[in-house]
Amino acid sequence: IGRYDLYLTFTGGPIIERLETEFGARRARPLYCSVDPEAYYRQEQPTRWDLGYLGTYSDDRQPKLEELLLEPARRWPEGRFVVAGPQYPDSIDWPPNVERIEHLPPPEHRSFYNAQRFTLNVTRESMVAAGYAPSVRLFEAGACAVPVISDEWAGLDAFFQPGRDILTASGADDVERYLRGMAQEDAQLIGTNARRRVLGKHTAAHRAAEMERYWSEAQRERTESPVTAPEAL
Repeated sequence: IGRYDLYLTFTGGPIIERLETEFGARRARPLYCSVDPEAYYRQEQPTRWDLGYLGTYSDDRQPKLEELLLEPARRWPEGRFVVAGPQYPDSIDWPPNVERIEHLPPPEHRSFYNAQRFTLNVTRESMVAAGYAPSVRLFEAGACAVPVISDEWAGLDAFFQPGRDILTASGADDVERYLRGMAQEDAQLIGTNARRRVLGKHTAAHRAAEMERYWSEAQRERTESPVTAPEAL
């Protein structure tokens, strides 16, 4: 790691210092995922679901999906829910009001988000442990101005302000309160604020500019303080 002029990581926050102090990275910088605003935006269409989730099955995400989507669905039989993504085992007990979509091609993601009143974000345990590791789904749904309900993890407020740009939930009670108690205009304001935040900081153009800045800084540092690379082992 120490032989690279620039070390890019999907995770920010404390991991940056660890990469430099423990692993010897000369210059560690975060390069988060991003969204293409020409592909993800708000579009008017009928609302099909009260809450939806898009993601491939994962053992370490499933307990949160159970708590934050399946349990609210069981409590509210009149609600409409959807889970899209492959590899979910047959052993899962899907409530009757949860629609399953096995495969959703990327060109259909925008319409999928826009057909929801709220969309759910659940984070893998390894990303929760590291913190500061946003899923691309956050930016995709945000760009569509769909209010996001997310699990809680360290660093979330570095990307979205909870209560203004995003809603957080620690359990089924929180999700049920949003779905059944939040006024639609208040929910839509959350989505609008999220879209403003995404377009202002998290597009592909922003990441390209960050990459160019990181590289320029690394090149300048290399010129000013040349380092002899260690012998290859």
